[in-house]
Amino acid sequence: MVVLGALVWIASGAGADLTDSTLLGTHLPATETAALITPVSTVSLDSPIAADQRAGQGESVAVQMTSPDYGVQVFLFWRDEVADRDLRLVEEAGFRWVKQEFAWREIEGAGPGIYDWSYSDRLMDQVDAHKLNIIARVGVQPAWAGGNYPDIGPPDDYQDFMNFLGALVSRYQGRVDAYQIWNEPNLSREWGGRPPNPAEYAEMLKMAYQTVKAIDPDATVISAGLAPTTRWDDVAMPDTVFIQGMYDAGAAPYFDLLGAHGAGYKVSPETSPDVVASDPALNNHDPSSEELKRIYCFRHVEDVRAVMLANGDGDKRIALLEFGWTTDPRSDSPYRWHAVTDGQQADYLVRAFQYAQEHWRPWIAVMSLIYMPDSEWGIDDEQTFWSIIYPGYPDLRMRPAYMALKSMAKD
Repeated sequence: MVVLGALVWIASGAGADLTDSTLLGTHLPATETAALITPVSTVSLDSPIAADQRAGQGESVAVQMTSPDYGVQVFLFWRDEVADRDLRLVEEAGFRWVKQEFAWREIEGAGPGIYDWSYSDRLMDQVDAHKLNIIARVGVQPAWAGGNYPDIGPPDDYQDFMNFLGALVSRYQGRVDAYQIWNEPNLSREWGGRPPNPAEYAEMLKMAYQTVKAIDPDATVISAGLAPTTRWDDVAMPDTVFIQGMYDAGAAPYFDLLGAHGAGYKVSPETSPDVVASDPALNNHDPSSEELKRIYCFRHVEDVRAVMLANGDGDKRIALLEFGWTTDPRSDSPYRWHAVTDGQQADYLVRAFQYAQEHWRPWIAVMSLIYMPDSEWGIDDEQTFWSIIYPGYPDLRMRPAYMALKSMAKD
């Protein structure tokens, strides 16, 4: 989805999907947003957050994340042979984390308490065999839970989601390292078609945090990654505004890491949000206020960090749950305006990690790029142009991005 040219990542079913519908936005004056989106360039903390290394499979021991740590979104659910190949590629590239969706409707779709663990058991065995850490992205309600199914939305009764989450955590205690609670609730299409509501999401997050910690106290709870958007109405809400709403609703005690998304759009990872906000060529002539137009670059993550600091939450870190650059050349694509070349994509991804090493320590945690693609995607599907290899199996076609990331030095 494009919101006045801004990238919005959407989840659908058991995998992620980048849709190409265009939304027209409604925006509030700059004076009402400036306090929420103050830039931050350097942050000093007394000490980084420390955690113990996992002692072994099945033990509930917190896993340490370096700053930054190295992750990628994967699609392991349906085909074991593809999952094994992709996990091998992740391991060979020196990455330590994978992010995988555990779609509620795929596991408990048959009815309350009726679980199908066959796919998730198999993929967890594969992740363990490759000695990788995993973030489980949870959400996507089944039909019986309501939430305006088949659209994605919170269930009619939050306790139904907690029952599923509790069963998931119990089954994979000590094996799933982190849980991402929902995805992009600042979009109505991820919130059952209703207006985004940070207070409602804060209540879900509170219940989810308590559910996870009661079963696996050492598992990490990550708040939902939020879509970067300049739209502010019943359809979407800017991420920094939504996060402030979460803090206002008392969410601070109920996440270990704050989730964020960091699209690179048209510019290098070092480019300042001030630059893209003031240059129409870099923000697709978005008519929004300059404060909102700061989203059009990777370093918008610093604005998210500023909201944390403004709320006295600086001792926590950010998990960058999605970031990347597209090479989409299609003439009818709403993403074409910010497409980069294959070489730029490779270079920018490497430089994004390097920038984080130099400027975001110690407050940046895992950075999960998009994507190791779903093997079923077509060569001209939108998601493919964000990916670091080409989709398909058994054929394996590399992209420059994968090779550059594999060669990149990692702490």
